[in-house]
Amino acid sequence: MILGHDYELSVAIVTKKTIHNLNKKWRNKDTPTDILSFYISNNEGEIYICPSEARKEAHKFERSFDNFIAFLFIHGLVHLKGYDHGAIMESIETKFRNKFKV
Repeated sequence: MILGHDYELSVAIVTKKTIHNLNKKWRNKDTPTDILSFYISNNEGEIYICPSEARKEAHKFERSFDNFIAFLFIHGLVHLKGYDHGAIMESIETKFRNKFKV
């Protein structure tokens, strides 16, 4: 719904080591993270989620693990729509979080 019906999305659940390596290679950040989104084309993208990092971050946001995974997924989808961090992205995420009760 967020990306459209014709969008091809790949989602991978990965280890801390894998997401660390991806973050270092593609973002020059030598640290693991909870989620990475990669735009491939207007109708194709990839999302990588690291559950062990997400579990740590869920506590910071005072969310359950399951809720935080949904929160991250929406965040990744909005990035794939072309938005960067900021007020506009937050507004769009809030709309979808409310819609999906996340």
